[in-house]
Amino acid sequence: MQLKIMPKKKRLSAGRAPLMLFLCQMISALEVPLDLVQPPTITQQSPKDYIIDPRENIVIQCEAKGKPPPSFSWTRNGTHFDIDKDPLVTMKPGSGTLTINIMSEGKAETYEGVYQCTARNERGAAISNNIVIRPSRSPLWTKEKLEPIILRNGQSLVLPCRPPIGLPPPIIFWMDNSFQRLPQSERVSQGLNGDLYFSNVLPEDTREDYICYARFNHTQTIQQKQPISVKVISVDELNDTIAANLSDTEFYGAKSHRQRPPTFLTPDGNTSRKEELRGNVLSLECIAEGLPTPIIYWIKEDGTLPINRTFYRNFKKTLQIIQVTEADSGNYQCIAKNALGAIHHTISVTVKAAPYWIIAPQNLVLSPEEDGTLICRANGNPKPRISWLSNGVPIEIAPDDPSRKIDGDTIIFSKVQERSSAVYQCNASNEYGYLLANAFVNVLAEPPRILTSANTLYQVIANRAALLDCAFFGSPLPTIEWFKGAKGSALREDIYVLHENGTLEIPVAQKDSTGTYTCVARNKLGMAKNDVHLEIKDPTRIIKQPEYAVVQRGSTVSFECKVKHDHTLIPTVTWLKDHGELPNDGRFTVDKDHLVVADVNDDDGGTYTCVANTTLDNVSASAVLSVVDVPNPPFDLELTDQLDRSVQLSWTPGDDNNSPITKFIIEYEDAMHEPGLWHHQTEVPGTQTTAQLKLSPYVNYSFRVMAENNLGRSLPSEASEQYLTKAAEPDKNPTAVEGLGSEPDNLVITWKPLNGFESNGPGLQYKVSWRQKDGDDEWTSVVVANVSKYIVSGTPTFVPYLIKVQALNDAGFAPEPAAVMGHSGEDLPMVAPGNVRVNVVNSTLAEVHWDPVPLKSIRGHLQGYRIYYWKAQSSLTRNRRHIEKKILTFQGSKTHGMLPGLEPFSHYTLNVRVVNGKGEGPASPDKVFNTPEGVPSAPSSLKIVNPTLDSLTLEWEPPSHPNGILTEYTLKYQPINSTHELGPLVDLKIPANKTRWTLKNLNFSTRYKFYFYARTAAGSGIQITEEAITTVDEAMASRQVDIATQGWFIGLMCAVALLILILLIVCFIRRNKGGKYPVKEKEDAHADPEIQPMKEDDGTFGEYSDAEDHKPLKKGSRTPSDRTVKKEDSDDSLVDYGEGVNGQFNEDGSFIGQYSGKKEKEPAEGNESSEAPSPVNAMNSFV
Repeated sequence: MQLKIMPKKKRLSAGRAPLMLFLCQMISALEVPLDLVQPPTITQQSPKDYIIDPRENIVIQCEAKGKPPPSFSWTRNGTHFDIDKDPLVTMKPGSGTLTINIMSEGKAETYEGVYQCTARNERGAAISNNIVIRPSRSPLWTKEKLEPIILRNGQSLVLPCRPPIGLPPPIIFWMDNSFQRLPQSERVSQGLNGDLYFSNVLPEDTREDYICYARFNHTQTIQQKQPISVKVISVDELNDTIAANLSDTEFYGAKSHRQRPPTFLTPDGNTSRKEELRGNVLSLECIAEGLPTPIIYWIKEDGTLPINRTFYRNFKKTLQIIQVTEADSGNYQCIAKNALGAIHHTISVTVKAAPYWIIAPQNLVLSPEEDGTLICRANGNPKPRISWLSNGVPIEIAPDDPSRKIDGDTIIFSKVQERSSAVYQCNASNEYGYLLANAFVNVLAEPPRILTSANTLYQVIANRAALLDCAFFGSPLPTIEWFKGAKGSALREDIYVLHENGTLEIPVAQKDSTGTYTCVARNKLGMAKNDVHLEIKDPTRIIKQPEYAVVQRGSTVSFECKVKHDHTLIPTVTWLKDHGELPNDGRFTVDKDHLVVADVNDDDGGTYTCVANTTLDNVSASAVLSVVDVPNPPFDLELTDQLDRSVQLSWTPGDDNNSPITKFIIEYEDAMHEPGLWHHQTEVPGTQTTAQLKLSPYVNYSFRVMAENNLGRSLPSEASEQYLTKAAEPDKNPTAVEGLGSEPDNLVITWKPLNGFESNGPGLQYKVSWRQKDGDDEWTSVVVANVSKYIVSGTPTFVPYLIKVQALNDAGFAPEPAAVMGHSGEDLPMVAPGNVRVNVVNSTLAEVHWDPVPLKSIRGHLQGYRIYYWKAQSSLTRNRRHIEKKILTFQGSKTHGMLPGLEPFSHYTLNVRVVNGKGEGPASPDKVFNTPEGVPSAPSSLKIVNPTLDSLTLEWEPPSHPNGILTEYTLKYQPINSTHELGPLVDLKIPANKTRWTLKNLNFSTRYKFYFYARTAAGSGIQITEEAITTVDEAMASRQVDIATQGWFIGLMCAVALLILILLIVCFIRRNKGGKYPVKEKEDAHADPEIQPMKEDDGTFGEYSDAEDHKPLKKGSRTPSDRTVKKEDSDDSLVDYGEGVNGQFNEDGSFIGQYSGKKEKEPAEGNESSEAPSPVNAMNSFV
């Protein structure tokens, strides 16, 4: 239930006195019940200035209430209007509203006038305002013949509108024949009077359909003026005939089309005056002409413009201040400024005021013998005059009432009687208007009555104010008391506030405020009471609010909103976007706690609000969704301040799409030289919307602008208008000027030509000049067309020249260029390097030295020396054959160089030549040298063939690169047992002329590993490895199998295994007691030279450390079927042979053998197998 709170309130005393309020007799907030006698009160009436539509019936409203119901009468133009005598006029039953039926017959103009309504009953008469009835008018334009307007480019122009006077005044706008609004700008704009002002005209302003339209809103009609034709020409366009027959006075105006400082088109003079009424909109206007277009600024002399009430319209040519007050009076200055000067105009503003209320009279209810006052206080400029009426009659001629006394703006009543009841009118008027207010004095004797419904239930949210209503009436004015509970005492605590209208306020209601409250009203005529009930509810809260989100277009965003509420209330959660409903779009989905927006686009950005409503309260929480993107392109590009070498470009930024613009990129197109190709011009900060651009002569410029933010760059704007700069001499000369001869007797001068943009004008050519650097010759010059090369013939060979290339065009020469040095053509060198010496460093490297040739014999730019060398024949085979020559070039003036990558034991020949830009000179005499022997490469292949029980045959191919004379081959081999332990190493020397060797007396069914390499006098070469297995005797294998199946053999093997286990246990026990194993001592005392490390010079082996050989031998592994391994492609299966040696046990059970902590095991000597006993080996021991 909505409660009415009065501005005046009293706080209850904290003392023990009952909570009671004795109100004064002013009970303006109390309505007199309609069942009681009361004077009339006007409740509805038509506006003072009532403009009607002449095409519709006239309805003049006048509604009133009173007891008994009032009767109505009208006056028209100050005299009684007898509605019964006019068949077109009817009065609404029970009302004073008139309807004048002019649609069937009659004219609206007949009923123009001032109307006033009077509502009367036995207690008095109330009157309405004076209602001025006027029909709206929309007259046609008078026909006129408008001559075409011809004026020069740059002149100012005012196109008059002068619409017909209508009621109310029409709205003015300019359009063309196609009903398209004419574009307006700082240069072209419409004034407050409707005229169209041109600060300066341009050729594009030429058109024949400048049409002023007047729209009369009341009648919904539009009138149009005759079209105005405007033609803008330049003086250059006038041919001799027109110039001879057309005087300057036939042009519109006589101002020069050249640039000029501003002058005002409106208002006239240096000062003007403006008067406005308080509360209206103050509109000040200044429109200036000039070239370039002036900019308007506004200031207030001796003051500042009100921030929140000041607005600029019409490109700052109009200053508006809304809700104007007397404080806004003063002098306002508008300033028009362009690059050539400034001018100002001062407008003196005076704010007047129609009357306005300070205290309006209020209805007064008194009981007999009471006193009271009516106050009517108003202000205005000038100060209004106050006059009183009684029942519509000036109080001076109204019936006398001894209980009243008039004191200016106050009527004082003393000891009133029932006959004192009346309606008083207060009129406050000055030259700008009037105010009229009705206020009755009603003398009644009535006991109290409470108007609030009994047992009303109030529900209030905790910690908010609770307002318990007790609307009452009585005369004399009753006193009000409030009680809580059935047997409660009058409220005494100061937490309660009682308002004049009887409402009890609990400023901060708590849970213990719940209960029944009783309102009691008393006066001398009686008493009335009423019970109301109060319930306190928990507040609704949003415990999880939506959060600010920034997303890119196309993504999904979710907002969360969790609500907690009183369990007896049912909340509804609504989502809003920008304080309106969510778009009707399937991309928006709402569930219990979330709003989800899918496939976000630019239009989805804004403020999203979660609103939780109950019947008692509502809470909301908002979050902003920012949809970011690259900026929109700038627009409205405009070129101003157009000079020969510069122009000012301005633009309007596009939407930054929620990511601030960091910079603008300006590009230009040269439509004359490179149409369609855009070049970078400059960049400006994102806060700047103008740029002063430097221009080059003879370029037809167009500009475009792109905006950039953190997400990227916008699309380019539309291109600006084109601007052609004047021609001028070139600013620069060609670059990359060079002089190089292509033949021994010429000089080829080349340069990088200027492009069209750099030419600065038509007729681009080049002046080419040259002379010998070291001579006294004068400069020789020639002018050539727009080319990039000129050849000077007949020059001496390789002579330095000074060269200049200067640009010129039809407007003149570029600045004097700097001279560059070049040379005429080169010829081949004439002299070969001498004293060539060779120092052989090693078998693959030699150092060559030579003496330089004289500089004059080079006849060109020295580029270096070139060595040709080749392997003539092999020192080994002495087979003469052609070898391709190799070439090494040493840059510059070096006189020595290294020849790498030579082949050992080879015969080489070389010569040296000097090189210039033309080519090589003659070769030096051939120089012969030999390289020494080197170590050979690995044998080309190694194959094991014809394996038998006790032999293996090896076949190999010699090294592909012996690198000297082979002296012998070295073959080393050793057995490998089943636990991958290496046996003793055997070393054989094989003559160099052999390619096959058979090893005999080998163990059967045993794997062997072979190491094979060749030697020269320089040392051992790279080894090659291979593995092979001797074959098995089938009869022996069969017998072994038969023995292995015998019981005694199995028992023997078990006994041997048990013995080994016992020995191992004893060994571990002795070791834990600090037993010493003399392994190292034995190694030192009985070192075998066969297992010492191999030295590089003799190729002997040390540890078995080949990277390929350290892999364990997998069970079942076999060599390739052809048993061949190429060079280093051996694929050993041996890795870590651990501590695999020929182990034996001593009498005390200690372990005897070669002991090493190394992971890699050296080859060991010995014929005994180190593998664990097997049935086969056991059988061999018995044979």
